[in-house]
Amino acid sequence: MIQTANLGFPRIGARRELKKATEGYWKGDLTAEELLEEGRKLRARHWQLQKEAGIQVIPSNDFSFYDQVLDAAAMVGAVPDGYDWSGGPVSLDSYFAMARGTRGRAGGDLQALEMTKWFDTNYHYMVPEFTRDQAFALSSTKPIDEFREAKELGIHTRPVLIGPVSFLLLGKSKEEAFDPLTLLSGLIPVYVEVLKQLAAEGADWVQIDEPCLALDLGDAAHDAFRSAYAELARADTGVRLMLTSYFAELGDNQGMALGLPVDGLHLDLVRAPNQLGEVLVQAQRDLVLSLGVIDGRNVWRSDLPAILERIEPVVAERGSDNLVVATSCSLLHVPVDLELETELDPELKSWLAFATQKIDEVAILGRALNEGRAAVEEQLAASADAAAARRTSPKIHDTAVKERVDAVTPAMARRAHGFAERRQAQRELLELPAFPTTTIGSFPQTQEVRRARADHAKGVMDDAAYRDFLRHETEAAVQRQERMGLDVLVHGEFERNDMVQYFGEQLSGYAFTRHGWVQSFGSRYVRPPILYGDVARPRPMTVDWSSYAQSLTDKPMKGMLTGPVTLLQWSFVRDDQPREQTCRQIALALRDEVSDLERAGIRIIQIDEPAFREGLPLRRADWQDYLEWAVDCFRLSSSVVADETQIHTHMCYSEFNDIIDSIADMDADVISIETARSKMELLEAFTTYRYPNEIGPGVYDIHAPRCPSVEEMADLLARARERLAPDQIWVNPDCGLKTRSWEEVDPALTNMVKAAEQLRAGGN
Repeated sequence: MIQTANLGFPRIGARRELKKATEGYWKGDLTAEELLEEGRKLRARHWQLQKEAGIQVIPSNDFSFYDQVLDAAAMVGAVPDGYDWSGGPVSLDSYFAMARGTRGRAGGDLQALEMTKWFDTNYHYMVPEFTRDQAFALSSTKPIDEFREAKELGIHTRPVLIGPVSFLLLGKSKEEAFDPLTLLSGLIPVYVEVLKQLAAEGADWVQIDEPCLALDLGDAAHDAFRSAYAELARADTGVRLMLTSYFAELGDNQGMALGLPVDGLHLDLVRAPNQLGEVLVQAQRDLVLSLGVIDGRNVWRSDLPAILERIEPVVAERGSDNLVVATSCSLLHVPVDLELETELDPELKSWLAFATQKIDEVAILGRALNEGRAAVEEQLAASADAAAARRTSPKIHDTAVKERVDAVTPAMARRAHGFAERRQAQRELLELPAFPTTTIGSFPQTQEVRRARADHAKGVMDDAAYRDFLRHETEAAVQRQERMGLDVLVHGEFERNDMVQYFGEQLSGYAFTRHGWVQSFGSRYVRPPILYGDVARPRPMTVDWSSYAQSLTDKPMKGMLTGPVTLLQWSFVRDDQPREQTCRQIALALRDEVSDLERAGIRIIQIDEPAFREGLPLRRADWQDYLEWAVDCFRLSSSVVADETQIHTHMCYSEFNDIIDSIADMDADVISIETARSKMELLEAFTTYRYPNEIGPGVYDIHAPRCPSVEEMADLLARARERLAPDQIWVNPDCGLKTRSWEEVDPALTNMVKAAEQLRAGGN
């Protein structure tokens, strides 16, 4: 009998219950026990939902109050010094201190751990830190506790663990010339202990996630995998291991993975469908193969008959006892329940499936394979009808958009002159001081701002009143910036709900949900738009607000746009044409907006691309093609302006060393990057490469609720001075400030300006 499995369920709750609970705890409105109880309720609800849908292999320990990698660090006791932990169980406050930093409540003033993107998704994980003398010990029994919790509810689960090799590879060394993989022998005993405790509780299988199998790995990593799993096998833990990889093909890791002493292997057959044939040839007959055929990363409804056409021959050849049909990866990356979307266009809604519906799709496939297609004839017919309707719908195709893309020439993606000539023209026009100060774009979305937006959406506040409110907030933000002494101002983006949604709502080809939330990090959730059709800009999107803000000050006002790659990457993108084609459509729409901003007198335009590196394929062999079209799309959107107009871009947490040539090819006049948590380490790529344009290395970590001192930011700028020429450096926060409060932002930005003034006073 073929089993049905899910690799993970969204932890946030259909109505964002987890966000409300965690933020309530952080504010002191909830006790620790009340927070833990909310977690228990969510887990029980999600387990029961999967059981009732007909899923036989239900995950546990896929829930987290913040991040699954941080959970793994707590489990093995990888807690750096200073987080109020000296052994034993890791407390909630120590856990959240690592995630968010501290400002009093957990004792002291500490920075959070570094945060970075989870492979090529828009999820962020907390980066574990390791030292040469790192000791590991079981310090959180969360996997065992949650397995027992499900068992008490009458639900037998398959616990999920981040695998030991990926855990080390995803971390970072705090010391030079030190490879975290050398810590493996000390880490494995903790995993052995966890597995044995799970077995004692009645677990028979454990899902052990090794997502780094999707990456290009060297001999050292291959040796680490062989050593780790040989040791786990020798330990005779009493549970069977399902080795899980996702997001890309196993590629040259395939032979090594198939040789490991594990009982099952999961394949992502959505991202890498072609790997199945080779695996079937090479895999031992008794190896349980988990076929990840339901897309865990996008919202499109599956064509179930087409999937059956692919896997029915596998069942016929291999038999059903050692096969599992499953999601391609955890459903963490999709919204919870489509049924909450009562306002979506019915035709579009019929093409979609969120986590709850994807669970149903897995169950339907299981029944079809076990009982025959006739058992689910109606469901299969509905799936086929939806797929056919989507392919032929006129809502998807716009001939004018396609013709415009076809007419693009190489010259359209080139500025008129090189950076040196542009820089001179911009300096004469803007007359900025050395080490100019600015922010990344957004200012605090206060309770009043959120309430006004909600009232306007409900019709409680009419258009005129809402516009007056936004004008008042914008004017106040401009005045604050002038008092602080910032050199280049922003309008604050109070009219914007989200940096992608705001633009998508004004572009054709996009649709939006009311409850389609997914977790980006911690309690930061986003609602990615659904990019279902050809994209065009019917009218200007930002010109009025940028022009109004500029009218309030004599200082330069930045026009703020989200770039084409990020608008693509942070959406649920149509899968019926190449992503490159869709990105070019977006770039042309933005090109029109950039032109209109310049025509309105905006001389600094920031086109944010925080998702640029995140879009990079996981396999290096695929990089060049992506980088060529991604850079070309950015330049297509930005190169329409005159030399005097300064183009900025911003990028989030990224390692730039391996793509620095492409970053330079984007040819932005100024790039701002997040460097505060890494203490300027991320500047090394720009230094080694001798990046020619200007750079704003972030000196204020906006993801932590703390105010950095003047001295701290001055120290970071001094480090930047060691790596960059003085006339290259801008001074700015790491990212936008919408999630912070004015009580946090005012002193932090005031300190930032003082740090820049100190740098200027140093004779530069």
